Amino acid sequence: MDLLHAAVLAIIQGFTEFLPISSSGHLVLAPYFLAWEDQGLAFDVAVHLGTLAAVVVYFRSELTAMTIAWFQSVAGGPGSADSRMAWAVIWGTVPVAIAGFFVAGPVEAYLRSPMLVAATTAGFGVLLWLADVRGNRKRDEFSLTWADVLIIGLIQVLALIPGTSRSGVTMTAGLLLGLTREASARFSFLLAVPVILAAATLETVHLLKSPEPADWTALGLGAAVSAIVAYVTIRWFLSFLGRFGMLPFAIYRILLAAVIVLYLG
Repeated sequence: MDLLHAAVLAIIQGFTEFLPISSSGHLVLAPYFLAWEDQGLAFDVAVHLGTLAAVVVYFRSELTAMTIAWFQSVAGGPGSADSRMAWAVIWGTVPVAIAGFFVAGPVEAYLRSPMLVAATTAGFGVLLWLADVRGNRKRDEFSLTWADVLIIGLIQVLALIPGTSRSGVTMTAGLLLGLTREASARFSFLLAVPVILAAATLETVHLLKSPEPADWTALGLGAAVSAIVAYVTIRWFLSFLGRFGMLPFAIYRILLAAVIVLYLG
């Protein structure tokens, strides 16, 4: 793979993974607009590992506290806010893990058309804005009930459809449940850890069965660039969100959908 291509695709992945604008949708569209060949499974694994590293490093204190508290709760110790948050992330991941196991193949094969990406990009962009406007925005992520976690987990399944945006739908659900913008984003980012880890693991299993040789230079560059861009994006997004809300992202999604229809329809 050309190193320029690797860097550009890694920037796209790193920037879009945690924003409510769909990283999978952008990567589906990139070959159409840039006239590049598909980047291949090995590169997908590399950039996913890069974005995983970014979110783990950014939330390292929270994840450490959650992990320790979770093991203590499993060992019979008293529950705490951190252990409940760890369990919330685990249970919130179960629906998409089950759905992904059964439908990821058909989705990958049949639901990657630009017109579908346009429809989901615009439609879920409008829903994101409506949730931002109509939500109470008074709760933090530690106030989530088990029913709330189940709802967010079930809605996260929709992210298997390209253009939907995993972060977008989970933030939409969080806002509708009364979370603040920052709380909905933080919980969405914590949910990303097991989801990205599972996706990268599954892709790695497929990769090990593939005879395709690995371009380690391109893979290393992709992982490093996606990690750096994703880390900076998380920091920027959390500060931006409190001041401007979801409207800019909803507008971007609608404009992107219009561009897709005009140029690829």
